[in-house]
Amino acid sequence: MNAISFYRIERWLYLHNLIIFAKIIRGVIFFLYNSFIPYSCLIGAGTTFGYKGMGVVIHSRAVIGKNCKIAQQVTIGGRSGIYEVPVIGDNVYLGAGCKVLGNVIIGNNVVVGANAVVIRSVPDNAVVAGVPAKIVKYV
Repeated sequence: MNAISFYRIERWLYLHNLIIFAKIIRGVIFFLYNSFIPYSCLIGAGTTFGYKGMGVVIHSRAVIGKNCKIAQQVTIGGRSGIYEVPVIGDNVYLGAGCKVLGNVIIGNNVVVGANAVVIRSVPDNAVVAGVPAKIVKYV
């Protein structure tokens, strides 16, 4: 079992109005993996976490596409004063320690480098790195 497996259970409980049990599973995720993966966020099928999801933080309204790879210590969250939160496309790789913050749309087949801070939208098939993240090449 890893954090994504527990997320799938808590999401099922949430969708079937068993909120109290979903909150218990959310606590288990936090206790075991030091991660906050809320049942209200949307994570697509086939998405996996590296190192069982250690230290991953996801905003409760974030949307993550299918077949994404999310490494350890990744934050997908909001920014002060901005209501919108990130939307991640399909087949995206989020490198270790990267931050995706605010009203950001990350396209399909994107690679975000380790420790990058993404505060602007990224088009499809791009590789981004740096603080703040900039496109370094297209795949």
